[in-house]
Amino acid sequence: MSNGIFGAEMRPIVTIVMDGIGISGREEGDAIKAADTPTLDMLSAKYPCFCLKAHGTAVGLPSDDDMGNSEVGHNALGAGQVFAQGAKLVSEAIESGRMFESASWKEIVANAKDSTLHFLGLFSDGNVHSHIDHLKAMIVRAKEEGLKKVRIHILLDGRDVGETSALEYVLPFEDFLSSLRDANFDVCIASGGGRMVITMDRYEANWAMVEKGWQTHVLGEGRQFASAEEAINTLRAETGAIDQDLAPFVIAHDGKPVGTVEDGDSVVFFNFRGDRSIEISKTFEAGADFDKFDRVRAPKVVFAGMLEYDGDAHIPSKYLVSPPEISNTLGEFLVNKGIRQLAISETQKYGHVTYFWNGNRSGKFSEELEEYIEIPSDVVPFEQRPWMKCAEITDVLIEKIKSGSFDSLRVNFPNGDMVGHTGSFIAAKISVEALDVCLARILKAIDEVKGIAIITADHGNADEMYEIDKKTGLAKTNKDGSKKAKTSHTLNPVPCYIYDNFYSDKYECIEGSYGLANVAATVVTMMGYEAPEMWEASMIKLK
Repeated sequence: MSNGIFGAEMRPIVTIVMDGIGISGREEGDAIKAADTPTLDMLSAKYPCFCLKAHGTAVGLPSDDDMGNSEVGHNALGAGQVFAQGAKLVSEAIESGRMFESASWKEIVANAKDSTLHFLGLFSDGNVHSHIDHLKAMIVRAKEEGLKKVRIHILLDGRDVGETSALEYVLPFEDFLSSLRDANFDVCIASGGGRMVITMDRYEANWAMVEKGWQTHVLGEGRQFASAEEAINTLRAETGAIDQDLAPFVIAHDGKPVGTVEDGDSVVFFNFRGDRSIEISKTFEAGADFDKFDRVRAPKVVFAGMLEYDGDAHIPSKYLVSPPEISNTLGEFLVNKGIRQLAISETQKYGHVTYFWNGNRSGKFSEELEEYIEIPSDVVPFEQRPWMKCAEITDVLIEKIKSGSFDSLRVNFPNGDMVGHTGSFIAAKISVEALDVCLARILKAIDEVKGIAIITADHGNADEMYEIDKKTGLAKTNKDGSKKAKTSHTLNPVPCYIYDNFYSDKYECIEGSYGLANVAATVVTMMGYEAPEMWEASMIKLK
């Protein structure tokens, strides 16, 4: 047994990830500060708290202008290290030309010489799931390599960028396509729809989204418009929906869709982030035994993802850029020390405390030492049930804490992020209050077994529910005077509280500048182990 703060008998350390709970530094638009949070207030007043950087270079993204996200955040938390992540990997592969020398790109191009190359993905520069510049570079390259026909299927964002910013991308992109189009190069947008309506489901929570996407992009079924601009303007006027919630649309000329996917075509899904890319990849690559929905027809195509979205299941089988190889993770380290571990969340973030936490690795390191629990998420708009599965997760977590079966437990509460993405301030406020109630219950259980909690977040979201004018520092307003909702993550740091009522005399906190990757070393230091040299430093030291 280690010689950590617990002495001879191991006690549990519970790592609680409050997804989307950042520190804004302002009052207006901060649903966390507006919420009634006696538990968080108590933690701030009585216990050590670090401010952790959770975006940009601290989580492997290209620059500090890049928002963090749950995937890279959990990679950093679980790995104890910072790895170059999707956007940076893809940008470097394009700039160096490595992408276009890959076997998959060459196969995609060769296959589409006498057919159509389709690009499908999230259409913005949010740099969380995708980047429009990557799409543009591939279209330019396709023309250079002699392809004759390219079709683009756009998933509107409004989540990682402004909620009604779609035309800010569509109109310049149409000009870009016009500059490339000539007698030998036929290129246009073929279909689209909101990212939370079609195609980009994750964790198999709602396959109906993927089915709608298949019908729209592949079969060309749906409401027809002459252009993406017309579709967006019309659908927005009719429904008032923000971009992520806009209905699917098909571009058609003379009643005929301009870009259905046919036998012999090539398809590139250009998102680099994995969670919302796996299901559509499975759908394209599956055989006749596919049973999630009726595809009607499954064209024989060459399909590639921007990255390999699941490295263990090898989804998809072809990809343009190799993902980061993340090794020496916290979970693996603890298994090698014989530490019993639990990971738990609801469906929306289950993959984050398992797959992403373990360095983009499916499955457990040890069936004997690890247990993973998924609480099924409700398939409803999150603003309608902002508490999500907070209480159910807490019930099971408390049971496991009191069981004495685990030395290290980790949990993700999705509320602050998933409800924050809806843009509903009141719903986000309620979601934080629900989380706070659950935290109080968990901390009581931890005290009963003389354990410790490390309470942090993976990035901000609910801390900034309004779009902020950078010049004035005030919330932007809509034409009717209402506050302009913000649905994306933030650039704010996140808190990291050390909740400990028994052992604080055995260690001291080290002042410094820290990020999410410093949490792993802090956990193992408390247990009395020396963190691997490749990890970021611990935020505490034993006396």
